[in-house]
Amino acid sequence: MTNFGYTLMTEQSGPRELVSYAAGAEEAGFDFEVCSDHYSPWLTEQGHAPYAWTVLGAVAQATSRVDLMTYVTCPTMRYHPAVVAQKAATLQVLAEGRFTLGLGAGESLNEHVVGAGWPGIATRQSMLVEAVEIIRRLHTGSLVDFRGEHFDVDSARIWDRPDVPVEIAIAVAGPRAIERFAPIADHLIAVEPRADLVESWNATEGATAIGPSGARAIGQIPICWGPDEESARQLAHEQFRWFAGGWSVNADLPTPAGFAAASRFVTPDDVAGSIPCGPDLDAIVDAVGAFWTAGFTDIALVQVGDKHQQAFLDQAAKPLLAKLRDASGG
Repeated sequence: MTNFGYTLMTEQSGPRELVSYAAGAEEAGFDFEVCSDHYSPWLTEQGHAPYAWTVLGAVAQATSRVDLMTYVTCPTMRYHPAVVAQKAATLQVLAEGRFTLGLGAGESLNEHVVGAGWPGIATRQSMLVEAVEIIRRLHTGSLVDFRGEHFDVDSARIWDRPDVPVEIAIAVAGPRAIERFAPIADHLIAVEPRADLVESWNATEGATAIGPSGARAIGQIPICWGPDEESARQLAHEQFRWFAGGWSVNADLPTPAGFAAASRFVTPDDVAGSIPCGPDLDAIVDAVGAFWTAGFTDIALVQVGDKHQQAFLDQAAKPLLAKLRDASGG
C-alpha cells in the first residue's frame, strides 16, 4: 500500500499557519506529514522560514494519528549532531512514536549562515556518516564520548528518551550516496521518481530492503492545485521557479537572491512542465504515479504557495487522496 503525505513547507507559511494546516491535513486523511527545515526561503517571494523543530513540537500536540518527519535536517553544520539527537528524542516523546528523523547532507542556503564555509560533497557526506553514528550512540541512552574527524562529543547523554526508537531516513540522489548511506539508514528519501535509486538501495550490502515491513522509500512532489489553471501556473512560477535548477544547483547557492538570479529565465511554461497546475485532480494523480511506479512506498505532496493552502485542504485533499489510493491500488 502506498502512503500519501502532506508537506509542511516552512519556506512559504508562518508557524501558526503551519500548525493549523497540519491539523487540517490529518483531518483530510493524509497518512503522514513532513516538514522542511530551512533558515531561509528559496525565494524572497515565499517569505517565511520559521524554526522547524518548534513547529513540529506544536504539530505533535495538534495531531494524534499522522506520522511526522523532518524532510530534511542537516545534522552537521547549523546543528551539531549531539543537539539533533536530543531534539529528535524529545520530539519522539511528544509524538508518542510517530516521528522519523529525515537527514541529508544539506544545502548552502541554510548551512552557510553559521560562518563555517561550505564543504564539498565528499566532505559533507563524510560528516553525515559521522553524525549518524553519534546520533545512534546517543539514542541508546549511554554516556557518549566521541572523537571523530569532524565532530567531538564530551560526556553526553540523552536523558528523555522515547519508548519507540527514532528511525532515521537519509536523502540520496545517486549511487555514491546510496553506497555510503543505505547501510546506516532505516529508510530512503529522494525527490525524483527514479526506480534505479530503489534498485540500487536494495542491492547494497547491509541495507534494509525497501518494501512492506522493510525500509520505506519516501518521495516528494510539488503540485499547485488552484481554482483555475492559469492562476495556478503563475503562482507556481512565482513560488517554485527555483525548483527547475535541480539538486546540483540547489545545494550550492547561498541566498534567495542567488536563486532568483539562477531562475530569472525560467518561464511559467517551464514550471508547469514539471509541476501539475490547476484544478485537474487526474493530472495530479498522473504526476504522482511516477513515484509508486518507481517503487516508492511513501509520497509527500507539496501544495505550492500559501495562497490556496486552506482551500486545497478543504476542497481538494479528500477527493485527491481517494483518487490516489484508487490509482495506486491501495
